[in-house]
Amino acid sequence: MEALEPIHQTLSEIDKRIPDTLPADYGLEKRASRSSEDAIASVFPLYLEPPHRKRDDGSASQRDGEEPQALRMNWASCYVPRHDEDAHFGLHEAGVVGVADGVGGYRKHDVDASAFSRELMRSAFQQVLAIEPGTPVCPYTLLERACEETVASGADGGSTAVILSLAGTALRWAFIGDSAFAVFRDGKVVHRSQRQQKRFNCPFHLSATGKGDCVSKADVGQMAVRHGDVVVLGTDGLFDNMFDAELEVIVRMATALGVSPKNMANVVAGMAYEMSMSKIKDSPYSTDSRRLQGGQHLGGKPDDITVVVAFIVSLYS
Repeated sequence: MEALEPIHQTLSEIDKRIPDTLPADYGLEKRASRSSEDAIASVFPLYLEPPHRKRDDGSASQRDGEEPQALRMNWASCYVPRHDEDAHFGLHEAGVVGVADGVGGYRKHDVDASAFSRELMRSAFQQVLAIEPGTPVCPYTLLERACEETVASGADGGSTAVILSLAGTALRWAFIGDSAFAVFRDGKVVHRSQRQQKRFNCPFHLSATGKGDCVSKADVGQMAVRHGDVVVLGTDGLFDNMFDAELEVIVRMATALGVSPKNMANVVAGMAYEMSMSKIKDSPYSTDSRRLQGGQHLGGKPDDITVVVAFIVSLYS
């Protein structure tokens, strides 16, 4: 669990070490009217450890037409709590990661909204630990069994969730609700999950009560990935506050600086937090609110923010 103040205090001088040309390289020069990209350029350095320039080590991204490489997932996370109802897990060896977001609406019924999400991720983690090493993991089966165990445990509340697994070159997923993920290739989104919701700000979710949804409603699928791809998954605290184009800027800049998955997760979570506290900046949450409910809502949505960043890399790199 990270807090924003220590990140600011520890890393506030890092901006002096970032090459002056980097913002300009990505079209982020200061303009009279600050766009979201300008904001990213100015705040971005605060969340970075000292950068190291990337060297050509012969492990450049796989190109079209090349033989597929054996791959692994190098991941890290950052969690910025508000209500402290998010949960996540991951196992490097198994190539599996997941996030869950306790549905805050249960709070008004004096229910611990974190109970279901935490038990769901704990169960998923334990099940992956018990799998024979090298066995491919089916995210849907994992989500289904974790949900069954969570319901049986008596955990209150409900939760959205997304689980990803990597086997060979196939990235597989199962998700329900508005916890989401995006796959980036050469700094551009090539796949983005679409949120499931009954109406605005009312996502599908798993629960032991009759108010929840069946696991069978989960969205499942897979795609081929390759060395150099970046996967970002998170709860709605991330995706309600950052547009895909803003995430693309961060992924491109962080990749150019050669930062680690942990550093990139810090940057993404830090930027999402900054934007969640804005009263004037447009956000996915505010634009959806105006589109679906009318009114003049502006600004972000303060919430728990969980970010997992996974680099897809050669198995032997």
